[in-house]
Amino acid sequence: MLRVIHFFALLLLSMGISAQASTHYVSDDVFTYIHGGPGTEFRIIGSIEAGQPITFNGKVEGDYSQIIDNKNREGWIRSDFVTDKPSYRVRFPEMEKELISVNEQLNSISLNTDNAAQDLELANQKIIELQTALKAALTERDTARAEVSSNIDEQQFKMWQQGGIIAGIGALIGIVLVYLPRPQRRKNSRWM
Repeated sequence: MLRVIHFFALLLLSMGISAQASTHYVSDDVFTYIHGGPGTEFRIIGSIEAGQPITFNGKVEGDYSQIIDNKNREGWIRSDFVTDKPSYRVRFPEMEKELISVNEQLNSISLNTDNAAQDLELANQKIIELQTALKAALTERDTARAEVSSNIDEQQFKMWQQGGIIAGIGALIGIVLVYLPRPQRRKNSRWM
């Protein structure tokens, strides 16, 4: 049984050693010291600012993990200060760029929306103006038709009136001519 436990212990140890070094980061909320060994009893060989990238060797002893810092110093720091997420130092500039990009898109969309709203309002005003002009044109058309009809009736009445006057004058002249004495004819036998 003891051999089985040793076998699994060696297997776990070999897996930890064979794990490839990967980039990790020091948590953003700490300032920590690098120790020469896995504990505070080992000497301090330097410090790491929060958010600095480190290389995690995969070795863990107790509460400490072995790392290589950005200055290529190999040492140990508390395992709870190591994270595989990029620090805010790395993410913040990316987030700022993304925020600027999103704000530009939002402003563009907002501007397009404002322009579309203004265009819609202008189009509605134009429609109202055109409808008013159409009503006025229809009223003018109806008025013009009524005037044309009235003028035609008036012209026909004047023609009939003038015709009646001419017929009356002609009849009057005819009557007058009938009652006018006729001139006497001269006799051809008379000598002159």
